[in-house]
Amino acid sequence: MKKARAWQRMLSGRRLDLLDPTPVDIEIEDIAHGLAFVARWNGQTRGDFAYSVAEHSLLVEEIFGRLDPTAPVKWRLAALLHDAPEYVIGDMISPVKSAVGPDYGALDDRLQAAIHLRFGLPAEVPKTVKARIKKADRISAWLEATQIAGFTAAEADRFFGKPDPALAQSCEIRLRPPVEVRAAYTARHGALMAAM
Repeated sequence: MKKARAWQRMLSGRRLDLLDPTPVDIEIEDIAHGLAFVARWNGQTRGDFAYSVAEHSLLVEEIFGRLDPTAPVKWRLAALLHDAPEYVIGDMISPVKSAVGPDYGALDDRLQAAIHLRFGLPAEVPKTVKARIKKADRISAWLEATQIAGFTAAEADRFFGKPDPALAQSCEIRLRPPVEVRAAYTARHGALMAAM
């Protein structure tokens, strides 16, 4: 029986094995490109452009920095890369992840470990850092839900927790063409790598 193909060809020319990813097959340009074209909320958002995972990741990194201004740069990089596996596996909404089961999480974990190693981070970030990134992620989700995804504040509070009002008011949801978001994501990654 022929083995199913488990790799994807990237625009960089790399061939990424999804079941056994290696750091040498990961390029930031591929991540930035993929994430700039992956829509959050399954594309069910207001505006002229989809709200991309790349844009979300930039916001999460910004919020993480506001929550923890003294955090080492490597953890800000981890915040930027928190959804990086989605450049090849897409962004599944939570209900679909639950339906798919633990295999999705295992695939995501393998890709995340390879991505972290490629950019000088530990394969797995400490639980305390992961919790702070998750907090920033939930604040971003609340902002997205209320500003562009049609949730009421009460619904968003129930699903994502109520953020600090001052922080929420100081953050901006941006809707930009994918080419602009890709460039912003790549530039932010470069700045963080240079500061490490």
